Amino acid sequence: MPLSQHRVTVVTVAYNSSGVLGAMLDSLPDGTPCVIVDNASRDRAALRALADRPGVSLIENPANEGFGPACNRGAAGVTSEFLLFLNPDARLAPDTLDQLIAAADAHPEAVAFNPRFQDDAGQGAFKRSCHLLPRSQWMPKGTPAADCALPVLSGAAYFVRRAAFEAVGGFDPAIFLFFEDDDLSLRLRGLGTLRLARAALVTHTGGGGSAPDPRIEGFKAWHFGWSRIYASRKHGRTGAYVKTLVRAIPRALSPRTWVSAPARAERWGYLRGITQAQLNRPNIGARL
Repeated sequence: MPLSQHRVTVVTVAYNSSGVLGAMLDSLPDGTPCVIVDNASRDRAALRALADRPGVSLIENPANEGFGPACNRGAAGVTSEFLLFLNPDARLAPDTLDQLIAAADAHPEAVAFNPRFQDDAGQGAFKRSCHLLPRSQWMPKGTPAADCALPVLSGAAYFVRRAAFEAVGGFDPAIFLFFEDDDLSLRLRGLGTLRLARAALVTHTGGGGSAPDPRIEGFKAWHFGWSRIYASRKHGRTGAYVKTLVRAIPRALSPRTWVSAPARAERWGYLRGITQAQLNRPNIGARL
């Protein structure tokens, strides 16, 4: 293992992720420190078996506390120079960590980086915008052809200087799920730039493949709605609730809502989430 890789610790959050986590762990260079934070999965026995390898530690939460708070728990006590928050359904190329560290060394003014993303078919993916930023700060469509500054980073593989992460207080613990990476990006921008490290490659499988479950669709939509309004208000995006409500109501009243249980759960869950956030209610939507 190159000495440079002792400079980074991988932190990943698992929630019934044993089916994909093994491939992610296998993609890490031997001995890379990795902290797995399990959010009360039903497949914990399988997860324990996967975590039984050098350099890997497992934190078992008694309840699902959300993505950002679990990331914070995994990062607590880590002493390496860098943190890589990595989704369990992502995989590194053999030189990804070396390339990320090289980019950080070459750009000391930058505090956090995204690698270049691709899906399992080799198609590129790039996060060029978020609704917390004015359109004037959005990037053009398509993956940039060279390293460059970015307005916001994707949480699928979030490489950050530990000192900067700690200086801004880590992920906002009020956000259970969704927009936590956007919020962190905007706070980190007060300390330095965000950059693309194009030579570092991460393959991200992403969700999909299973039949829609109304309970899961409603759960995700509630948190998506709540987090969208909460983050918008936090970062001074005026009129976010009214604009979101105007778009959400027609979808909630469309014919498909009444004939599809997953669509109904998603659309009404979203409406409840944005309204609860507007009323300053805490992020206590239904837990799975």
